[in-house]
Amino acid sequence: MIPVTILTGFLGSGKTTLLKRILNEKHGMKIAVIENEFGEENIDNEILVQETNEQIIQMSNGCICCTIRGDLARALEDLANRKKAGTLEFDRVVIETTGLANPGPVAQTFFMDNTVADEFLLDAIITLVDAKHANAQLDQHEVVQRQVGFADRLFVTKSDLVSADDLEALKHRLMHMNPRAAIKVVNFGDADIKEIFDLRGFNLNSKLEIDPDFLAEDDHDHDHDHAHDHGHGDDHDHSTCGHDHSHDHEHGHDHHHHAHHDDKIKSFVYRSDKPFDPNRLEDFLGGILQIYGERLLRYKGVLYMKGVDRKVVFQGVHQMMGSDLAGKWMPIEKKNSKMVFIGIELPKDLITDGLDACLVK
Repeated sequence: MIPVTILTGFLGSGKTTLLKRILNEKHGMKIAVIENEFGEENIDNEILVQETNEQIIQMSNGCICCTIRGDLARALEDLANRKKAGTLEFDRVVIETTGLANPGPVAQTFFMDNTVADEFLLDAIITLVDAKHANAQLDQHEVVQRQVGFADRLFVTKSDLVSADDLEALKHRLMHMNPRAAIKVVNFGDADIKEIFDLRGFNLNSKLEIDPDFLAEDDHDHDHDHAHDHGHGDDHDHSTCGHDHSHDHEHGHDHHHHAHHDDKIKSFVYRSDKPFDPNRLEDFLGGILQIYGERLLRYKGVLYMKGVDRKVVFQGVHQMMGSDLAGKWMPIEKKNSKMVFIGIELPKDLITDGLDACLVK
């Protein structure tokens, strides 16, 4: 299986800078880059490979660059066929989306197209966020919110152009939109290659990453500062956990009050120490996906199921959901379920109440 990374971010967020670095660095990997452009003029391609009209360009360090304006699945199949035939050599693929693109349909290609699913493994979606313009872009363009919501990792660029307080407030906003994505501040595309590849964001058995401070705010009163040195909620005696995000948070950073943003894309976390009834949960999630699938960007969880001695992991994009059995619950582990939902104006109460109804009474 050939691993694939999707690189997204709004216009001017620094994708081309990062891409140039990936293509030019001596990392020993042969990388195929697909530029998913829709315009007549492919400016990025000229910057990367200096004026050539070929669709696939061999780079000096063994990487290749491929520009498509058509069907992504067809382009991936073409790359796979060339690799099999021995006419192209590469180890992994990076797809750079246009700044105006919603990464959802790109990710869905890896679930929906059988040929693509047989040859390629979607590793992660990385979203670049321009620190200086992010708040205005998030306010004005839903596609930017979607790019954040889909991310497995967020790279914040141009942080030197904003104050420390503004950067902290932006990170806080991003965390509440997508608590499962690690946030990393980078300069001029200097992200470590290890932080770009093999993140296993779409691997069902990968660790469920949820920012502990996001959970902590649900486990503690909202109106006091906390200094990040307390336990983060595994011993609390309640079954559900989530935000409606309609209030401002004071997060304890130098008493800095974060601005209120009514983002359409929000996230919430559900937790329970009680086991799920497998049949009830399957029926409920099936119904939720049918009704709200288009509004659900990413969702992922580790589940404690009645009668199952192993963890059940699940995740999905829109209506495409997969689940699998993971390792056994260890004797010292506290069995519980932890799920995160990221989407557009999701009915949090309806989903959490429905999940509660799926628990074994």
